[in-house]
Amino acid sequence: MIGWNALLLLAVTAAAPAQPPPLPTPPATIPSPAQVMAVPADARAVLQEKVMRTANSPEQRLQRLVELVFRPDGAGLALEYDTEATLTVAETWHQRRANCLSFTLLFVALAREIGLEARMQEVGQVVTWYEDEGLIFNAGHVNVGMRVDGRPATLDLDSNVLYDRRGPQPISDARALAHFYNNRGAEHLAMHDTASARAYLQASLQMDPRFVAAWSNLGVLESRENDLDAAARDLETALSINGGHAPALHNATKLYQRMGDTARVAQLQAQLQRRQRSDPFYQFLQGAQAEKKADYAQAIGYYRRAVRLYDRAHQFHFGLARAYYLSGNNRLAEHEMARARDLGGSEQLRSVYQNKLDAIRRLEARHAAR
Repeated sequence: MIGWNALLLLAVTAAAPAQPPPLPTPPATIPSPAQVMAVPADARAVLQEKVMRTANSPEQRLQRLVELVFRPDGAGLALEYDTEATLTVAETWHQRRANCLSFTLLFVALAREIGLEARMQEVGQVVTWYEDEGLIFNAGHVNVGMRVDGRPATLDLDSNVLYDRRGPQPISDARALAHFYNNRGAEHLAMHDTASARAYLQASLQMDPRFVAAWSNLGVLESRENDLDAAARDLETALSINGGHAPALHNATKLYQRMGDTARVAQLQAQLQRRQRSDPFYQFLQGAQAEKKADYAQAIGYYRRAVRLYDRAHQFHFGLARAYYLSGNNRLAEHEMARARDLGGSEQLRSVYQNKLDAIRRLEARHAAR
């Protein structure tokens, strides 16, 4: 996943005894854009041997490249998914692990090396969230866009991710690099390495001055360093670019609470609530939390709102079917499960939904026979 946005979580603690200030940590060395995208010499040699010499057509080369990246039998990289692996192309090649951003950078770089037309694509929202050490990360998503003999294709490291309605949109290399530097900045922010975090976030904004996530994360950094005016400027910049950016709204709300600006807090809270009411992903996540607590009536309410906002997401219908089933309403569970089956993307997934639907129907038939 990519597009990490640190949400500032404030807590009131007892005053600690005075301690000598820690020695400053020197900032990490920031790789240049060329270094991030550079294909290592050993990778070029493997591409020549296993792709270029064995495939002539673009379709064959793409197939060989996919096999090279994913095959686990010693013939390929056997690339493994790691959400924290925001790596350069060379690092991904040698470490054989990647998150969706690292995979995208790697695959695009390798595809271009063998003469294929490849680009990075961005999804504004996905349904996955992470929580770690007082920080909540909203994970955006990127993947690979290809054009082979005039036909478009998309390659994605995560086949289970749920895209927003717009789906993947082409982005420039500079925008993809803004994601890379922002991710690295957020990682250093989580480790309380503010010098490195600042350097990476500034590098992100050099790549794309309108990259909202980096402005939001920079606001969190400034707040941690008690420069509240600078934090406010950064967060207001983020909101001027995208007033519905939920992490920036959350961070700004916490900041103005700390500053005692109750009027601005009220504005931001109302804005955030409007954003959440219109966000099917937020409604879905709330439904999942309610279901986990066995509050099936509340879960049904949230899932129904998610479905109203985004009717073609099979995951939403499956969640609603599950909540209906757990609440004892097999008739509505059957209806929603059938809808999930019809929307399921792959034959395998549709088969899974069909099996669950058949089980509900058998149970309903047994109840009717009593």
